[in-house]
Amino acid sequence: MAEALSFTVTGLNCAGCAGRATRALQSVDGVEEVAVNYANARADVSGGDATALRDALEGAGYPAEVLSQTLELDNMHCASCVARVQTALKSVPGVVDAQVNLATSQAHVQHLGRIELTVLQAATSAVGYEARLRESNGGMRASHRLADEARDQWRLALIAALLTLPVLILEMGSHMIPAFHDWIMNTLGHGTSWTIQAALTTLVLIWPGAVFFRRGVPALLRGAPEMNALVALGTGAAWAYSMVVLLAPTLLPAASRAAYFEAAAVIVSLILVGRALEARAKGQAGAAIEALMDLAPPMALRLDGAGQVHEVVVAELQPGDRLRVLPGARIPLDGHVVFGAAEVDEAMLTGEPLPVAKSQGSDVFAGTVNGTSALEIEVYKRADETVLANIVRQVEAAQAARLPVQDLVDRITAWFVPVVLVLAAATFLVWVALGAGIETAVVTSVSVLIVACPCAMGLAVPTSILAGTGRAAELGVLFRGGAGLQRAADVRVVAFDKTGTLTQGQPSIAQVMVLGEHGEEDVLQALAALEAQSEHPLARAILAAAPPESLVADKVEAIVGRGVVGDVDGHSWALGNAALMAEQGVDIDVVQDHVADQEALGKTVLFASQNQLLIAILSVQDDLKPGATEAVAALQAQGITTALLSGDSEGAVAAAARRLSIPTSRAHLSPSDKQYALKDLADGQASAFVGDGINDAPVLAAADLGIALGSGTDVAIESADVVLMGEDPRLVDTALRLSHAVMANIRQNLFWAFIYNIALIPVAAGAFAWAGLSLQPALAGGAMALSSVFVVTNALRLKRWRS
Repeated sequence: MAEALSFTVTGLNCAGCAGRATRALQSVDGVEEVAVNYANARADVSGGDATALRDALEGAGYPAEVLSQTLELDNMHCASCVARVQTALKSVPGVVDAQVNLATSQAHVQHLGRIELTVLQAATSAVGYEARLRESNGGMRASHRLADEARDQWRLALIAALLTLPVLILEMGSHMIPAFHDWIMNTLGHGTSWTIQAALTTLVLIWPGAVFFRRGVPALLRGAPEMNALVALGTGAAWAYSMVVLLAPTLLPAASRAAYFEAAAVIVSLILVGRALEARAKGQAGAAIEALMDLAPPMALRLDGAGQVHEVVVAELQPGDRLRVLPGARIPLDGHVVFGAAEVDEAMLTGEPLPVAKSQGSDVFAGTVNGTSALEIEVYKRADETVLANIVRQVEAAQAARLPVQDLVDRITAWFVPVVLVLAAATFLVWVALGAGIETAVVTSVSVLIVACPCAMGLAVPTSILAGTGRAAELGVLFRGGAGLQRAADVRVVAFDKTGTLTQGQPSIAQVMVLGEHGEEDVLQALAALEAQSEHPLARAILAAAPPESLVADKVEAIVGRGVVGDVDGHSWALGNAALMAEQGVDIDVVQDHVADQEALGKTVLFASQNQLLIAILSVQDDLKPGATEAVAALQAQGITTALLSGDSEGAVAAAARRLSIPTSRAHLSPSDKQYALKDLADGQASAFVGDGINDAPVLAAADLGIALGSGTDVAIESADVVLMGEDPRLVDTALRLSHAVMANIRQNLFWAFIYNIALIPVAAGAFAWAGLSLQPALAGGAMALSSVFVVTNALRLKRWRS
């Protein structure tokens, strides 16, 4: 009987929808039974691949609800580990996708319907990796786990080094210093020296080195060898051969009776040192998450109904709770000020160095720092809903991202260890066949096993992403996925929205020209009624200019890219651009000279009509943001084409473009027009759009790279690939340059990881022995340990990146 899945289907509005969803699921190969219940929006399916089921429903227009779990994994050491865990998790019925990140030792699992954690744990345990559910403070836990891992590895490395040092002195000292060799022979004797080396090396292998055998041998028995298996085979072979030389020398030819105890001991010591350095470096690469989490205080001062203060855990607070924030303290949760006034340092959110004045009614955010006066705030978001918590989630998601190149790396590394085992065996047989002797055959094959390093290949991409996205977050740039990070490096055309993106987004009414007998205040009062429910910056400007007495508007309709229409006091009113006036049949030709003069000054012109008659022209002024000109210049210095795409009037857009030195501008654009305009400007090149408003959402989603200002609307932010914290447009240049740096770092790491293995495996196998090039097992162990350390250390350079 096929495995049964039960999951939620979205978009079911009638029984006909349920029927179409049923037929879509029945079309999937392997499906035996399907039942879609319209009443509870559930699908019960027997048979079929979960990914195919999801795709079938997606194609039919009824997407399945995809759930997710993030697991923390133990014993992850190389790219082969990644491939095995991913395969094991994907084999669980209902799993749609599983992505494993070696740098963070985490797996992100997406599945249809509920899957118990124990089922996923059983799948990973079966291939040798213990898993547990990642907790809400997983970034902190991961950092602590890596710190603990580094301490454990250093402890084991120290023990191994102390046990290895006498072995190294006895063996290598005798080779390097003839007088020391003579002293050993005259005091201990050759046999006793080897016996001491054997005892100490055995201790190294069964104590600090036991980890390689505990994990490597079961992996070999499962037919799924990985990094630990290579080390276990290599050191075990060197130790076993040396024990034969010591205990049963007559089994070997006289010329092959050389012991390699020091090789086995040194290999274990060096690899443990390498893993300790690697764990420490990985912890540093992911330190951005911990730094962000440290911004939110764990405790808060809550006020009860009687005004008494109680110290409580922040996680226990709920919306509506009142808190006291002392001078100099960090604000625990998002809320608004109910009493007091102070200046708050919001640099961690906006990057702005100057504190922001807060008073009654002002919003404050978790992690920001109160100034010199106490505040009382009312909480409106729980700890896991704050702006800071959302930033942490986005950084974690970016750090867990997979770039397309990672799939190629995974396919290669899935076969890497088995191929190395075959090469080691072939090396042994070839040298024996060539008559070089058992000793040479064993030494070269052990070197091949030890020098091969899938670790470097597995770490090449994720560590760069980990360090790069962490540095980006520190600079105020949030990459929302790996694809966006990679596409940002290819962008050659950047188009900006105008209002709120390159301008302050705080327009003010500079002039009102009233026609006929209407009074200015009466006109503004009626227009304010139309705009009362709008969040558009121009609406706020009108509301600010209007008298406080309010009127009520009926039948209000906002027309995207045009303006707003509605009834006020029994009259039909319209407020908007020239396109709206044309649609309403309002003649504006009589004021064109005045409009041209205002637009030449860079002002936006709005027209107001009553009962299809033009009655007022409003000139709106919106100053450029500080840094807007520098932002455009910095992009142009990279050779990137810049453009300005706006729904504003031709004159206002052209004036702004001149002030910003932007060569190309398009005006009177609706949201859909912006998509076509960007495609036309890009002309096949990778393009980015930078915006902040609801009307920018379509083009942000359609662009190769959507960049939203963090001060913009939620819709714009959700549609973007990159979110800039704060309002500084210069962060666009920072985002693109940093993506270049990350991708260059990834290419460097991949080049090193692959070239290292391509170059040193043949050397270790003795392919260049004729030229005097060879690699002893101990040196091979050192090279292998340093290769992964090199990759992680190279990635850490991104933490010091400057724009």
